[in-house]
Amino acid sequence: MTETTTRPSALFVCVHNAGRSQMAAGFLTALSGGAVEVRSAGSLPADQINPVAVEAMLEVGVDIRDQQPKVLTTEAVQASDVVITMGCGDVCPIFPGKRYEDWALDDPAGQGIESVRPIRDEIRVRVLALLDELGVPAVG
Repeated sequence: MTETTTRPSALFVCVHNAGRSQMAAGFLTALSGGAVEVRSAGSLPADQINPVAVEAMLEVGVDIRDQQPKVLTTEAVQASDVVITMGCGDVCPIFPGKRYEDWALDDPAGQGIESVRPIRDEIRVRVLALLDELGVPAVG
């Protein structure tokens, strides 16, 4: 008898998909050890990930250099169990029956590393709480 387990999935959304949502996706990927399907997107994606966000994540051993900002699609929202928005307000599409959370976090855009570290650390705490809610043990 084969047992099929469906991984829970989460989508992180912010306007540019260059800082907060990428850091959250990086943490969830690393801390879930692949047990959660992770997506991130932006309503108006930037050209590249914020280099300071990349640097802040590298300091804690999470490499997001290979990620690119992606445009938010209704398919990504519909395919996700949990949708976490970060300051995109009315731009984020809302679908009935989806679980939504809004994480009020400062935008790291234009900030130096000293200002981005506390944002990164807050995201990590919230990702650990999310893993707990999803019933997925954190690794590492």
